[in-house]
Amino acid sequence: MSELDVTILAETPKDAQAIERLHERTFGPGRFVLSAYRLREHVDHLLDLSFTARIGTLLVGSVRQLPICIGDTPALMLGPLTVEPPFRGRGVGRMLLDRSLQDARAKGHRLVILVGDESYYRRVGFNVIPKGRAIMPGPVDYSRLLVAELVEGAFDGVSGDIRPDWSKARS
Repeated sequence: MSELDVTILAETPKDAQAIERLHERTFGPGRFVLSAYRLREHVDHLLDLSFTARIGTLLVGSVRQLPICIGDTPALMLGPLTVEPPFRGRGVGRMLLDRSLQDARAKGHRLVILVGDESYYRRVGFNVIPKGRAIMPGPVDYSRLLVAELVEGAFDGVSGDIRPDWSKARS
């Protein structure tokens, strides 16, 4: 396949509807019952750490990051990461991941968690969180709860409930 001419841009408020339609097409209505969505109910994702992938003007992918805490430790929750099906397997998701993690590190963030497939996310530094170290609200497959340290040793001694960062809650 030929190389795609993809542009990664910071998400803007005007991207919201197109991203919601992308999530609807790729994840379906069942996405709202997932534990990760419970964390998104009261706190908005960070636009400066959320990105879109475009080919020309066509939105083909998106990644968002949400401010959370693990116990009392500030962190980010990456997701959802999604790419339009015809463009999967062509590096778009990896470009979105690389940019979101690079910018998070540059802005002083230390930890990122997500719920996802370890075999996919391991290549960008994510590992399974040891059982019992971090507790998601609602049911979750803990073999899919992953963490990446943006600063070496940042997850040492961190444990507790995963919750929204209420200091960033919508009023």
